[in-house]
Amino acid sequence: MISYGESILIILTIAVITFGLRAAPFVLFSKTGGTPKVITYLGNTLPPAVMGMLIVYCLRNISVLESPFGIPELIAVVTVAVLHLWRKNNLLSILGGTGLYMVLIQMVFV
Repeated sequence: MISYGESILIILTIAVITFGLRAAPFVLFSKTGGTPKVITYLGNTLPPAVMGMLIVYCLRNISVLESPFGIPELIAVVTVAVLHLWRKNNLLSILGGTGLYMVLIQMVFV
């Protein structure tokens, strides 16, 4: 068990580091007047790459040879894609696909 003082010290350390990380871009790029090209490139490239990696990670253990043959996952992935193409809203797409997947595996493909 850690003491009350140690808990406060841990919380303050985390708060200072979080604040520093949030403030760093403003401090680092305020004198240059613009965002460096490498940061802009990473900002445009990393989000789709991370999403692709998450898709691969989530679908890696699907067995198409055993019941339910990956059908709930396929339905959820298609739902996410359709919702995103329709509404262009990441939160709606993710919540809609996840919610449908949970319903499918808990109530339909039992």
